[in-house]
Amino acid sequence: MERISALPQDFWEVLHCLKMRSKYAVLLVFVVGLVIIEKENNFISRVSDKLKQSPQVLPEANETEASPVQAENGSLASLQRLDTAFSQLRTRLRNVTLQLAGELGMAAPGPRRHVLLMATTRTGSSFVGEFFNQQGNIFYLFEPLWHIERTVTFEPGGANAVGSALVYRDVLQQLLLCDLYILESFISPAPEEHLTAALFRRGSSRSLCEEPVCTPGLKKVFEKYHCKNRRCGPLNITLAAEACRRKQHMALKTVRIRQLEFLQPLAEDPRLDLRVIQLVRDPRAVLASRMVAFSGKYESWKKWAAEGEAPLQEDEVQRLRGNCESIRLSAELGLRQPRWLQGRYMLVRYEDVARAPLRKALEMYRFAGIHPTPQVEEWIRTNTQAPQDGNGIYSTQKNSSEQFEKWRFSIPFKLAQVVQDACEPAMRLFGYKLASSAQELTNRSLSLLEEGPPTQVT
Repeated sequence: MERISALPQDFWEVLHCLKMRSKYAVLLVFVVGLVIIEKENNFISRVSDKLKQSPQVLPEANETEASPVQAENGSLASLQRLDTAFSQLRTRLRNVTLQLAGELGMAAPGPRRHVLLMATTRTGSSFVGEFFNQQGNIFYLFEPLWHIERTVTFEPGGANAVGSALVYRDVLQQLLLCDLYILESFISPAPEEHLTAALFRRGSSRSLCEEPVCTPGLKKVFEKYHCKNRRCGPLNITLAAEACRRKQHMALKTVRIRQLEFLQPLAEDPRLDLRVIQLVRDPRAVLASRMVAFSGKYESWKKWAAEGEAPLQEDEVQRLRGNCESIRLSAELGLRQPRWLQGRYMLVRYEDVARAPLRKALEMYRFAGIHPTPQVEEWIRTNTQAPQDGNGIYSTQKNSSEQFEKWRFSIPFKLAQVVQDACEPAMRLFGYKLASSAQELTNRSLSLLEEGPPTQVT
């Protein structure tokens, strides 16, 4: 018994050393633990066999309990104390294993959530996506469907639009299951031996820029999309897929899924616990932002607003109307909460996030069924009070409470009217007020927001 009682102390000293010196401590803990458990099982078996072979230590057949003398001789009582010590050892082993797993960002027991942030360009989705990217136990991917859009060509509208949506959906399903190899058919140039330096915006995913996926010290090679704070070399897709499976949850941000109804097979997939967060923004603000970010594509809009001679192309206005209708129809479907979407859909306005980022982040985490870490809250506090120093059009740092209405002073009222005419049904659904004049548009004391978006529709 002295040998057994001394075992936990030695064991914890080994654990402490492993924890300090090796990132593979969890694996080694399990190995050491299994060895110890096996030895304990063998020891208990030997004691039990000796008890069976020693009739003097067993009670008589007609007795209901062993005599005090027998207990003092160390047979059954010793075995009971040994079993208790063994149970305590297993409990302590499990607790330390879970603790180390959490510190290394590995998956812990519990339901695995799959979060899809569904948005359109220039709605603040990169900023909101960081709420999940900063969580250590979430594997986050930033716009992986970008590669599919660049590789598979579909004409807009009709059957081709349906075809593109089906391809996006099927690739998305595999990605949520951590099958990252699905991207190899779409990345250009094609990966070699599961290595690629061309994964779009790799640096926007912390999980792809931390060990063991990132292995600093490798020979430096050209990386089209590299990690922000460290050089990692080409992305090893196998290591990335393994890291995805180790994380407890999975989150993905995309602006390329437009029709919510196409996600029904994913919501009904028993391997997934899908939660869809649809992010929307005032379409007038979206247009103002796109005219800055994609200036070349909006030359005709800017020229028309400034000169008013040549009318806007009708197909451009129709495209704007079609985008707004697609967003509205998806939101209405989600808010109706059909059986396959019950408890799986949440509508979020960017403006509400900008005004109260921490509160909205906590609401999204509650909806997803994930407990946020202090690191998430710290990131939000730090990055929503950043100075307005021109961090770039794709920056995720902003003084959000002051930034979200700046568009009102940059878009000409003529263009705001075009958007209002094309997108009025969607604007009314989401609680965006129409401006009747340039004075109303630029009057900051006049809110263009209703209290909040609807929580359901009939």
